[in-house]
Amino acid sequence: MARLRLALLALVLILAALAAALYVALRPDRSSATAAIPVDSAAAATWPAGARRAPVFALRDEDGKPVALRALRGATTIVTFVDPLCRDFCPTEVRRLGDAVRRADPSAAIVAVSTNVYGNDRAALKQDERKWNVVPRWHWAVGSRLELERVWHQYGVQVIETKKTVAGVTTHEISHTLAAYVVGPDGSERALLLWPFTARAAADALRAVTAS
Repeated sequence: MARLRLALLALVLILAALAAALYVALRPDRSSATAAIPVDSAAAATWPAGARRAPVFALRDEDGKPVALRALRGATTIVTFVDPLCRDFCPTEVRRLGDAVRRADPSAAIVAVSTNVYGNDRAALKQDERKWNVVPRWHWAVGSRLELERVWHQYGVQVIETKKTVAGVTTHEISHTLAAYVVGPDGSERALLLWPFTARAAADALRAVTAS
């Protein structure tokens, strides 16, 4: 039964990534993207404390300092997956997660694992922090493609890269599963949020960890 639940969760994440990729490819207007899709008002999945150990990882932040999930034990942490060059879904997701932290648990940390190796330079990451009004305990988590792919795989996140060459210039468009895991102080996964979700859904997931 446990294996079946894991298989079903993996299928949900894969389908979410494919749906996001198709939506990005087919939508007529990026500016109205967020408003055009329904919003989930609750977490996609929840687990009791200790039931699912969150996969640990060690990457680097925008300043080259270590970012390790193990080092954040003792406080609630949201692990999410963000394209630093995205200008539609990802910024909105980050802002909603920030709103949830401010409402429900200001001590919580957010770790944003990059899904785009082409946007991991310090200037781009710092610019996102300013524009997206991130919370005080915000951490970018970047690394080599191999390092990031390992983390994506551990959390069931699908990343699809589409290359386009126009007038000799190659661009890379990234589509990925927009997932956010709420990890409790003990290091176990407590909730999975799949985009699009409300700030209230994220806040409720945080409060559930605090209350348990």
